[in-house]
Amino acid sequence: MACAPSPTPGGYSVTPTEPAAAVRPPLPVKMVIAGGFGVGKTTAVGSISEIEPLTTEASITEVAAGVDDLSHTPDKTTTTVAMDFGCITIDPTLKLYLFGTPGQERFGFMWDDIVEGAVGGLVIVDTRRLDDCYAAVDYFEHKQIPFAVAVNAFDGKVEHELDDVRWALDVNDGVPVVVFDARERGSVRDALLTVLEQALARTEA
Repeated sequence: MACAPSPTPGGYSVTPTEPAAAVRPPLPVKMVIAGGFGVGKTTAVGSISEIEPLTTEASITEVAAGVDDLSHTPDKTTTTVAMDFGCITIDPTLKLYLFGTPGQERFGFMWDDIVEGAVGGLVIVDTRRLDDCYAAVDYFEHKQIPFAVAVNAFDGKVEHELDDVRWALDVNDGVPVVVFDARERGSVRDALLTVLEQALARTEA
C-alpha cells in the first residue's frame, strides 16, 4: 500500500521516500610483489598505485654495495629495507592492496609477516640474473600460494625465451610466465590480473 503524504505543522505535505541503496565498498584483496634485488618491485608498485606509494628506501652504502650485486643496476642508489605499499581499485567491487617485499636474502625474516593473508604473489624476474628470484619462487611454492612469474623487460627486451625461463626456474605448467614492463601501468595491471586469475582458479578447484 502506498504511503499517503504526511501533513507538517506548516500545512505542507511530505511524501516518504525509499532509503537510498547502500553502496558497498570494494572488497579489499592483498597481493604480494616479490623478487630479487633491483628487479623492479618498487617501480611496479609506483607505476600502478592510485595513492602515493609508501616506500622504505634506504641509500646503498659502501658496505651494502659489497654485499648486493650492482653489476646489472649500476645507477641504483637506494634499496627497499622493509616493504613497498600501494593500492589500486580494479573495479567498483575489488581493490588490490600491494605489498612489495625486500629483495635481499638478509631481509627474508620479514616475508612471513608481509605475505600473511595474501591471495597470491607476483614474482618479478630479471633474466640477466635468474638466480636472484629462486628464493621467491621456492617460497610461494612451499607456502602453496598462487603466483605468477613476470619477466621484466629491461630496455624493452628480454634476454631469454619464456619457455627457457620456465625451465630454468623449474615451475610447472600451471604457473603463468609472462613478460611485462614495470614502468607501464597497463602492463603491471595485466600481470596482477594474471595472479588474480590464478587465485580464483585455486579457489574453484
